[in-house]
Amino acid sequence: MDSHVYKKAANRLPAMAGITVVRFNTRGTTSEAGTSIGEFDNGKSERFDVEAMLRYCFDDLKLENVWVTGWSFGTDLALQHAKDPRHKGLILLSPPLRTTTNEQLEYWNTDPRPITALVPEFDDFLKPEAARARFAIVPKLKIVAVDEAKHLWLGEPSVHRVLSEITSIVTGVPTTLPLEF
Repeated sequence: MDSHVYKKAANRLPAMAGITVVRFNTRGTTSEAGTSIGEFDNGKSERFDVEAMLRYCFDDLKLENVWVTGWSFGTDLALQHAKDPRHKGLILLSPPLRTTTNEQLEYWNTDPRPITALVPEFDDFLKPEAARARFAIVPKLKIVAVDEAKHLWLGEPSVHRVLSEITSIVTGVPTTLPLEF
């Protein structure tokens, strides 16, 4: 929730692109907002956190154009647990594919929604070529290799690219956001 890329998305995208950003922590996570109840379960019990957030977005906030965006461990959670039929698709930032199995990936071949993975050139866990090989079992998944970026998306050029890509996907219109906010 407090990663700089999520903070910047929440601070910028509503004003710059009219996109609502809802951030949340999974069980046992500590952030500026405090520590979430529950214990880290390596992606298993976090399913309930993902499902609860999607219900909140649809049932309480009444959002209609919901895209699930996960970063790092959150990409594994999205691939494994974001199956609510009401969301529009997945956006994966720096997917490590640490806990996602081939069987869980193959599920997405039965689901028509789009998936885009932004993979940094210098990622610590899964670089673009390795991502293409690992994601090959989901041919519809679009991989966007991002030159000179690292796993944490540090620096304004990386953040700008991520937020522009998210905006393009969510709005359906190719967009390059302004460099200044």
